Amino acid sequence: MIRFEDASVTYPGGVLALRDLSIEVDAGEFVVIVGLSGAGKSTLIRAVNGLVPLTSGKLQVNGREVTELSRAGMRELRSEVGMIFQGFNLVERTTVLNNVLMGRLHRVPTWRTLLGMYPKADIDIAARALGQVEIIEKAYTRASDLSGGQRQRVGIARALAQEPSIVLADEPVASLDPPTSHVVMRYLQQISRDLGITTIVNLHFLDLATAYADRIIGLRDGMLVFDGPGSACDAQVFEDIYGRSLTADDTMHKQAAL
Repeated sequence: MIRFEDASVTYPGGVLALRDLSIEVDAGEFVVIVGLSGAGKSTLIRAVNGLVPLTSGKLQVNGREVTELSRAGMRELRSEVGMIFQGFNLVERTTVLNNVLMGRLHRVPTWRTLLGMYPKADIDIAARALGQVEIIEKAYTRASDLSGGQRQRVGIARALAQEPSIVLADEPVASLDPPTSHVVMRYLQQISRDLGITTIVNLHFLDLATAYADRIIGLRDGMLVFDGPGSACDAQVFEDIYGRSLTADDTMHKQAAL
């Protein structure tokens, strides 16, 4: 479903974020990308939905060559790709349900969204998404009144409301405590397994990656240094990815114990 071929991304100023990356992600896989800050994790994810264009190489998503898409083609692709953000990106002053309904914007006429007159079918889809992350009771609560973990569950529900074939989660637990991080990771894992949605998650914490991922991709300085199951991630693999031995900063449980 997702195929990078010799893909590179160079940002203005000459920063090389991805270097000759070649990987494939099959439909329904749950993949976690790990690496230090600046390793290229966010660039890889944002390339999938065209937010970051490749400088060279090829990228196919759902059978489309992303680098060749027109504006209309890019909009269609993005309608199939749900995005979950580290900072939640919710509209604080409105309700949880309205935030989730924003995942339906690509399906609903603009005049309806401006007036808040969503069709019942779309409201039902949004409510079902909230049910899937077990927060339906907060549907009419203002987003500003939620905890961080609840906000991220709303972010997941918003992505689900798109009815996507792919979900991308960019550091979704970076601002959460360890117990809440595990809750969020379990929901992401469940979405992939139960709904067959291809899910790619960026993480810094290696213990979370090995606990939940079907497959781990390790990046270092924009280059692929590991691609395999979590069970194969030993101390040497960690050192290959991070360029040093594991520290307390690299695992959530060790940080929680400090």
